[in-house]
Amino acid sequence: MTAETAIRQFMAEHYLHFNSREVVSAAKAWEAHLAAGGKMLVTLAGAMSTARIGKLLARLIRAGKVHAISCTGANLEEDVFTLLEADNYEYIPNWRALSAEDEQALLDRGMNRVTDTCIPETVMRHIEARLIEQWQAASAKGQRLSPAEHLWAVLEDPTLAQHYQIPAEESWLLAAKEMGIPVHTPGWEDSTTGNMFAAAVWRGDLPNHDCVITGTAQMQRLMRWYVDEHEARAADVPSVGFFQIGGGIAGDFAICAVPALIQDLRLDIPLWGYFCQISDAVTSYGGYSGAVPNEKITWGKLAVDTPKFMIQSDATIVAPLIFAWLLGG
Repeated sequence: MTAETAIRQFMAEHYLHFNSREVVSAAKAWEAHLAAGGKMLVTLAGAMSTARIGKLLARLIRAGKVHAISCTGANLEEDVFTLLEADNYEYIPNWRALSAEDEQALLDRGMNRVTDTCIPETVMRHIEARLIEQWQAASAKGQRLSPAEHLWAVLEDPTLAQHYQIPAEESWLLAAKEMGIPVHTPGWEDSTTGNMFAAAVWRGDLPNHDCVITGTAQMQRLMRWYVDEHEARAADVPSVGFFQIGGGIAGDFAICAVPALIQDLRLDIPLWGYFCQISDAVTSYGGYSGAVPNEKITWGKLAVDTPKFMIQSDATIVAPLIFAWLLGG
């Protein structure tokens, strides 16, 4: 029996009510969606890459259970940061008790804290040097690529593998590249590498911003992908599903592809065929990340009969359980 099968059996036996039942129901519905021929888009917010979600997400991608990713710039780059320098990360067990002076001391040592984990500045500068070379080469050739495509080009450099400090199999970005699934990064400027890019243009290291495609260009790509997936599916196959980890732009961006197709382009396209969100945000007035799934019906994103799940919990706990369920079947 694999660890994933054992986890699945434990969940089936003990996750019977309330929030735990919702977790199992969401996992079963994802499984049924795939069995019916449907595909799944996963969105990553928060610091899931630093939380090492790639250990399971990469396997899920390679197993053909994830077909597109929408993620924050932080999740995109932090998968690579972890790949290259995980051994030099520092764990802070008493992170809630840190004083302002303790935080300053971490900064002075070049350690950037994400909750209980500190990422060394050295890996950021390592990637910056390689990315600037990639951006310059793309600019010279007139190429316009997404943030993920630029990082994929960096990862193709044979001199980089010698720096890996975790198995390449644990990088979800490498898995996405290997499986040829699209990775969209809305709001990329809100990330370390996005800041580096803006600074490189400012310094004159790059002639302009043109080598990285805009967020609206990425939206058009996502819309085209959704249409292509719809046109390629049989009539009895469900439309693409939507599994959202956290809130924010990674999910907000991607889910809007469908209403844009229907309301702005007037296309006869089905709504998302499955929806699940893991969030610790409570239902609130105007708080989108805590909005119940039914609210999305009014925005032309989900249908009345779309399978819908809202799991109010820590995504670093719940997402691995759902992924293990899918891998343990």
